[in-house]
Amino acid sequence: MQLGSASPVSSSPSLPTFLPLRHSPLCHRPPPPKFAAAYLLLFPCACCGDVEALKKLCADLYMDRWSGILRVPLHPNSRTHHRVGASLCLSPGTRTLTVPSANAIFFCGDRVEGTGNPVIERLSNLQKLSEILVSKFGSFINTWVIEASVYNGPFAVFKDFIPSVNQYGEPRSYHPIGFPASTSAVSLLLNCLEEVKKVISGRQIEAHTGSTPSSRFSHPKTFILGFSKGGTVLNQLVTELGFTDIGSNVNSPHVEQAIDRKFSTREEMDIVPKTKESLLNSITEIHYVDVGLNSSGAYLTDPDVFERISKRLIQGAPQVGFVLHGTPRQWSDKRRYWIRDEKDKMLHLLESEAHKNGGKLQVHERYYFADKSPDMQMHFEVIESLDFKAPGMTKGGIRLEDDPMDDEVEENPIEWPAEN
Repeated sequence: MQLGSASPVSSSPSLPTFLPLRHSPLCHRPPPPKFAAAYLLLFPCACCGDVEALKKLCADLYMDRWSGILRVPLHPNSRTHHRVGASLCLSPGTRTLTVPSANAIFFCGDRVEGTGNPVIERLSNLQKLSEILVSKFGSFINTWVIEASVYNGPFAVFKDFIPSVNQYGEPRSYHPIGFPASTSAVSLLLNCLEEVKKVISGRQIEAHTGSTPSSRFSHPKTFILGFSKGGTVLNQLVTELGFTDIGSNVNSPHVEQAIDRKFSTREEMDIVPKTKESLLNSITEIHYVDVGLNSSGAYLTDPDVFERISKRLIQGAPQVGFVLHGTPRQWSDKRRYWIRDEKDKMLHLLESEAHKNGGKLQVHERYYFADKSPDMQMHFEVIESLDFKAPGMTKGGIRLEDDPMDDEVEENPIEWPAEN
């Protein structure tokens, strides 16, 4: 098992060459990390005078992380293992695992080896993919980049997640019986978490009784992303979501307002979901990333599933957003015309249901590299180009329209020097 080590976010601070205004910028907008430490020490907030509170806020904004690649079995007696690239939030100061705002789970596709293309090789690296997701969603999230446990040559076979696949990993059907995708995802995340906890010096997770955790989050959201053939796992998860009862945790707050709130029960401090119900009920974003197959089934086209999801939303389930990201590599492939046809059908079904639930079903389409000829490099490059800034979507697990860092500054905003 290959493991990483915690890498704190730190740099040598450079002193800003200006005088502070009436408010410290951290009252409204944080400085870049390279200026934060020096500014906090030299310029306490004139409006509140609480240097320690500002230090704590700065520490929260620039969290340490543990990053590494795990090789983990789905079950204790499994003969196969999943390789998982993980990047997890650590509590500032104690460097212990802390509760994220969200878990972003990324399912990889087939392996593409021997191309000699440095872009494809770099964007096939689990650690690099984890870093990209953190840069996209924000430092408050945990990322899990999951490979299939079985490969038939280059072909990923997600046999633990999808009820029926052929030897090349292509799905024969999607159905909710047994809830294999959500059950396997929960088991894998829990096993990964246990492995990481062993690495971090045997320390206990922060938020034990009597502690004051730095995390503001007690019910992490879940973002699921499927790249290429990894989209088949999303299809199965979405199918299971449609057949899931609305859990008792639906109306629980995802973001705690009080930073110093103490956790009172073990359930409140779960870093990852512990049941298939809690996983499915926590899903708020679903990203299809240039998915495609050499057979049908790349996109979900069962109207019953989307009707059920819409009914869940009407009954009180939390808002969920679908974003279909694509490139000419998949959407303009004339030899595999069914990919575009399935995408269009799924988009139509989603948009039809979106009008029935008061805007709780968000649907967006993103097309990248539209002016370029299809090639394999763009299929991977789209990962770095992903645009998550759709209306109603989230940033680091926090609603974009509710992001406190986007508040207007009362007086002239401070323009921080550019970081070179």
